[in-house]
Order: sequence, then C-alpha cells, then structure tokens
Amino acid sequence: MLRDSWTGADAYDRYMGRWSRVMADEFLAWLDVPPGRDWADVGCGTGALTGRILGRGSPKTVRAFDRSPQYVAAAREGVPDPRVHFVAADATALPQPDAVVHVVVSGLMLNFAADPERVVWEMRRVVTPEGTVAVYVWDYAEGMEFIRMFWDAAVTVDPSAAERDEGVRFPLCRPEPLGRLFEEIGLRRVDVRPLEIPTRFLNFDDYWEPFEGGQGPAPGYVVSLDEDTRAKLRATLASRLPCDVDGTLPLVARAWGVRGTH
Repeated sequence: MLRDSWTGADAYDRYMGRWSRVMADEFLAWLDVPPGRDWADVGCGTGALTGRILGRGSPKTVRAFDRSPQYVAAAREGVPDPRVHFVAADATALPQPDAVVHVVVSGLMLNFAADPERVVWEMRRVVTPEGTVAVYVWDYAEGMEFIRMFWDAAVTVDPSAAERDEGVRFPLCRPEPLGRLFEEIGLRRVDVRPLEIPTRFLNFDDYWEPFEGGQGPAPGYVVSLDEDTRAKLRATLASRLPCDVDGTLPLVARAWGVRGTH
C-alpha cells in the first residue's frame, strides 16, 4: 500500500493549503448553515476549513480532529479562537459522544482514509438528528487541473508513476461513489455537486516548488525521484502548462461536494 507523508504543515500549506481555503469558502457557501451551530471538522489538517467555518459560519463551537499531531499543532497556532477545540484523533474513532454537533464536515480528506465508510459512519454518529453531514474531495480524475496535469506528465516520463496517480488511486472522488456511500450509510436527502475555483500560479516556479515539499502523493513522488528524472519531469510540465502573456499559469480546480441529513 502506498503511504503518503502528512507531517510537514508548512510544506503542505504551500502545496495545497492556499487552495484549500478558497475551496472551503465555496463549500460553506453551498452548505449555507445558519449561525450559532455546533460544528465538527474531521481531518482538519492545518485548519483551512476550520478557519473558514469561524469566519463564514459564525459557529457556537467547533471540534476539529486530525490524526497528525503536527498538523493539529499548526492548526491550533494558526486558528487561535476560543470557540475551537483541536484534538489529535483518528477519524474512524472520534472521541465524542453520539449526537453532539449540528454540522459535521470533512474537507479533502475522505479519500485518504483507509476505511472511508467507517469515517462517514462516525460523522453520522456524532451529528444530531436532522443535522448535516458534508464532505468535499478533489476531482483528481479530471477537474483538479494542476494535479491532473502533473500526473499526466509524470506517466510520460516514468510509466511506473501510473500506480501513484490520485485519479487512479481514489475512485471514490467521483459523484456516483460519493452519493452512493452517503446513501448506504443511511443519510437522507443526499446531494452531490461540483465546486470550482481558479488556481492561478504566479509563474512556473510558484507551481513547481511546492511539489518539492514532500507532503501528499504528488510531492512524495517528486522527492523519491533521482535528479535526472526529476529534471525531465520539471521540463515536461514546463512545456505543457498553459501560460498567459504575463507569465501566470491559469488553471482551475474542481472538487465534488456531497451532503446528507441524519
């Protein structure tokens, strides 16, 4: 089984956190939860979604969980708000009683769980009757352009990279499997929809350098390469990525959001 590194909070933030925050806004606008609710954020990472819940959701409280103590420490430092309680905990065994939050969410994490069904069961367990369970994951197969183009280039340079491709590894990240999972867990009024944001990079270095941080599947693959293969991959990407006249790289990132009611 491939194992991804999730220990370097700063490197992750440069790679994905900046886009995670923008996507979190799209996700929360779609949920449109009234203020004053109790929330849980499962797989909170460095706090991208948690911070946006505080800013846009006007919650009463937020319980935020992640299995990485390093990410929890970074989130606690980056989101210093008395309404939030950060805990290092596995998403398949949340340290919470039944039916204690009105809204339980998870951003960009479910596909990395070894047992996503158990994660959604736990989310359903801790939410109140008529409460909302909602998740969003990147559309690795098509719509997450900066990762999709990375793997297409990687397989051209190194065919063995195909087994690491998130579009192949994570078939859950499509609307039909996500909707089916929520329905099978017993959630009602299940709704799945695409969420899109622009991901415009300042230049090629702004795009490439976060891949050298080692956090997540694609960066983990980059740091595993020998110098020659890494240089070939870099050159292949530089020749393929779209570039505007000002040198910026105009890309789009799509996620799939799914929500249901207990």
